[in-house]
Order: sequence, then structure tokens, then C-alpha cells
Amino acid sequence: MPLAPQELRTFFITAVTANRRRLFQTNANAELLLNLFNEDRTKNRYQLHAFVIMPDHIHLLITPAPDVSIEKAMQFIKGGFSFRLQSKLDVWQSGFTKRRIEDAQDYTNHATYIHENPTRAHLCERAEDFPYSSADSKLPIDPVPSHLRTQG
Repeated sequence: MPLAPQELRTFFITAVTANRRRLFQTNANAELLLNLFNEDRTKNRYQLHAFVIMPDHIHLLITPAPDVSIEKAMQFIKGGFSFRLQSKLDVWQSGFTKRRIEDAQDYTNHATYIHENPTRAHLCERAEDFPYSSADSKLPIDPVPSHLRTQG
């Protein structure tokens, strides 16, 4: 049976703060974004499968809801965060990079890349010790989409 179109819509996303400002080195700002993720997920705007909130950028594995484009999902995230932050300065660089996830191996590779980002940046020794990443099993995320699960 062929996959429904929404099942083929899982993306690896990178969004960068304006002028690479280190907005998320402040715990309150990182928590604000985490709260936004949780609210958006509760509203079924998207599924968030993996994420990391680095000091000046974010990486996500995300599947927008069937009636939500990836651009709209990112508007919820970037616009929602900017509104809540109420900064007089620009918060995000315009746009974002996206890459459609092709298969289970591609998904695993990108999830690993996301989770190892803080260790590569020397922000922690072990990925699971970084407080603003889905590598920390205490933070809620959505399961791997069924078509991207490894078999066996």
C-alpha cells in the first residue's frame, strides 16, 4: 500500500538566529522555545521527532500536520518564538534550510547528527547531558514516523 503524502513529509531543518546572536545560551530563552514546541505539538501543528537548541541555531526532525506546510510549521516556530520573546532586534535569519528525510537510515543519521551537535561544539561531554536536546530522554518528543522505522 502506498504511503499517504503526509507520511513522506519528515524534514531535517536548520534555523539560525539573526546575526548568529547566542539567544539560546540564556536558559529562559531556550525554555521559552521548549514550551512553544510543546504547545504546538499539543495543537497538532507538527510532530517533533528530534531537536537540539544550540546557542545560535536549532536543528529539528519534524513532520508537519497533514494540513500544514513545512513553511507554515516553521512560521509557527520562528514567529511564535519571536512574538513571545518580544525583542526589539531581529530574532531569526530569514528563511531556513530543509531537507526531506528519505528513509530509515537517513532519519537515523540526522537524529544522530542533531544529538551529537552539542558534543561537537564542546558544550557537553555526552549528548544526553545537554539540557536542550531530545537526546535528554526527559523531554517529550514524537515517535519515529512508521515509514522511517528500521525493520527487524
